[in-house]
Amino acid sequence: MKPTAEEMLLKYSKDTAHSNEVKRLALIIFDETNAKIHEMPQIEREYLQAAALLHDIGYFIEAKSHNKHSMHMIIKEGLYGFDERETKIIGCIARYHRGGLPDKESHEIYGSLDKKDRKTVKRLGGILKLSDGLCKDDLNTLKYIKINYDPKNNITEFILTPCTAKPDIRTAIRKRDLFEIGFKCQSVLIFVE
Repeated sequence: MKPTAEEMLLKYSKDTAHSNEVKRLALIIFDETNAKIHEMPQIEREYLQAAALLHDIGYFIEAKSHNKHSMHMIIKEGLYGFDERETKIIGCIARYHRGGLPDKESHEIYGSLDKKDRKTVKRLGGILKLSDGLCKDDLNTLKYIKINYDPKNNITEFILTPCTAKPDIRTAIRKRDLFEIGFKCQSVLIFVE
């Protein structure tokens, strides 16, 4: 029987706190994006949730290219409640939380998906990549994330409310590229008290 995402996380990860915090942030960003930029179906929220939990399981094999290992592990084992196509989508979302951008010509599994599914991977992978960048060593550094979207200028503002001191967001700034590609916008990260 195929494992759930939670079962797979417990099987391959000793520290689940980071993955659960990335999942929390990713779902906040998904809900804000869904309400203010582009409406997405509920099933895509489920894909994102599974990918967020499993994005780092590839460390079980090796730190180098762990994102690629995560993708292959997800696809090889499968996931309870998801068919083969959906599992490939989830694996690709997890794969693109770091490293290079999706490329249908040179990335075989991503390239095997149809155009609609590749767009889903870019959007959800962009949310996951940004969420991972916002979740640094200190967990629970952000209380809230709100989005303001300016459709005229195509700019997304991420309004970040920290729990205490402002966290270092330099990694998040570098990791917002896939979100911008997936939603065809520019983005800005802003702190508020």
